[in-house]
Amino acid sequence: MSDTTDTAAQPQQPTGPSLRVLNQYIKDLSFENPGARLNEQPNVDLGIDVQANTQNREEGIFEVVLKLNARAGTKETALFLVELEYAGLFQLQGASQADAEAMLLIECPRLLFPFARRLVADLTQEGGFPPLRIDPVDFTALYRQQRARMQQGTNGAPVDNGAAAPAGEPETKETEN
Repeated sequence: MSDTTDTAAQPQQPTGPSLRVLNQYIKDLSFENPGARLNEQPNVDLGIDVQANTQNREEGIFEVVLKLNARAGTKETALFLVELEYAGLFQLQGASQADAEAMLLIECPRLLFPFARRLVADLTQEGGFPPLRIDPVDFTALYRQQRARMQQGTNGAPVDNGAAAPAGEPETKETEN
């Protein structure tokens, strides 16, 4: 036998921030199909919104909600309306305020998006339309745009966006149309 210790048996201490997905779920879902019989080529309007709310500050648990709103229709008639709030509970530890904000508003929605995208595609297909395949979203660009708008609105003063604030304080939102 060797006198060396087995390093694989010793747990490794995390060296930086850690992010764990604790749960993901449909928080709210609505599908309306008022124009099922129309055969016109629809225009699709898509809205994306991201919110992060503190659930348990001591344990670093946050709820991140990805909201997708899609409306397809013509100028006169809506063919379908989809509203989805897809949420996840995440545990974030060892991150600075700035890192936590970026992780909650970029990485968390990036993890939730494929599941929400699939739900929207399935709903529209089951509603009698071709599946609505939402293109991948650049959450980093959305985050940067929102930060730039917030800094312009406060004349460059530091912004507390609420991403790691207790529930009930202002929520951070990202929108793409």
